[in-house]
Amino acid sequence: MPPRPMPPLPQESAIHDLVSRIRGLSPSCGPVRLVGVDGHAGSGKSTFAGRLAGALGGVPVLRLDDIASHQELFGWTKRLLSQVIGPLGRGEQAYYTPYDWRARAFGQPHPLPPAPVVVVEGVGAGRRALRPHLALLLWMELPAEAAWSRGRARDGAEQREFWEGWVEAERRHFAEDPSRPFADLLVREREEGYEVLAGPAGTAEPLSPLTDGDGPSAPR
Repeated sequence: MPPRPMPPLPQESAIHDLVSRIRGLSPSCGPVRLVGVDGHAGSGKSTFAGRLAGALGGVPVLRLDDIASHQELFGWTKRLLSQVIGPLGRGEQAYYTPYDWRARAFGQPHPLPPAPVVVVEGVGAGRRALRPHLALLLWMELPAEAAWSRGRARDGAEQREFWEGWVEAERRHFAEDPSRPFADLLVREREEGYEVLAGPAGTAEPLSPLTDGDGPSAPR
């Protein structure tokens, strides 16, 4: 008699639940399920989005830092809609021009396929103009001052002047176009992994904690 498979560990079950939920959502932008990961700068969006994308089998991640620029920290809606949302909505491969923050210039077009799931991460991922195209919105639940402090420490003295301007710009953005009230799920960092809670939008139930031991699920 072949050995029976072992039941999944709790942490494996947790990431599997989130992945299953996302895959069970209806497409929100043409054939694509767009999953937004928003939060204050320095709140851990990039790390979480990368782990989520890996658990989903290596799906594409669009980082809004590639869409924004020094001149348009938050005024990039038209560029996102024309370069990314429009083509994906038609089931076509999108091409966006990533911004080089050191060279202060946009680069060559980068492809973004209409994959079954695309993760969009960055400050403003849950903005008003993007929400109708999202299948799910996640908010990194870290207070602004704590996130900004961590971001400043991460970027060092070289970016001190940039951070002074960024904080004021981010305050204005979220005052005029908040994302958190529309989040389906809140994500909190823990000593090991993450805790996922129901968000203010009330459209999704909380999940059991996600830990760093969560292995990626098989691609589908």
